Amino acid sequence: MPGIIGRKIGMTSVFGPDGQSQPVTVIEAGPCVVTQVKNEDTDGYRAVQLAFGDKKEKNSTKPLVGHFKKANTTPKRAVAEFRDFRKEFEGIVELGKEIRVQDVFAEGDFLDAVGTSKGRGFQGVVKRHGFSGVGGQTHGQHNRLRAPGSMGNASFASRVIKGKRLAGRMGGDRVKVTNLKVVKIMPEQNLILISGSVPGPKNSTIILQK
Repeated sequence: MPGIIGRKIGMTSVFGPDGQSQPVTVIEAGPCVVTQVKNEDTDGYRAVQLAFGDKKEKNSTKPLVGHFKKANTTPKRAVAEFRDFRKEFEGIVELGKEIRVQDVFAEGDFLDAVGTSKGRGFQGVVKRHGFSGVGGQTHGQHNRLRAPGSMGNASFASRVIKGKRLAGRMGGDRVKVTNLKVVKIMPEQNLILISGSVPGPKNSTIILQK
């Protein structure tokens, strides 16, 4: 299986074998239900669809309710598709089967985490792009500390060139953080501890990929 779906719990720290404190992100990974299996004959490629997190049936559309009933499971909150699963998962990847974190990852593995970053709203150039502002407060610069500065040409081309880094909406983007190490797996609680930070706020959906 190339990955699993989870929910971000938060961050904490653990002590490594060398006695050093190590910051980790705690993710509730699974259990996920296999809701669809695709193959080359019917779909043109091999993939498995996983679903995670219970959802009330009244808040789900009828097509989705019927889709989940095919897998003999209740409506789920998050659905993700993983392509090209490995041969050793041929017996596990069956419609309605439950996938747990220990089935996919082991301690010491490296993975990629995909999530939606925190939305920051409309931000200026200092916070959004790391500009340092116009500078000192002398020569009438009392209100220019966080301004973007000069933007474009005067006579030619008499406009701001496309692509210039300016103020605007920040965050709320799909972000992938690569090569994060699996520090610890707690199968009884369906928890996985990952070294470093993972995009998104607490309780957000995270996709873990190999």
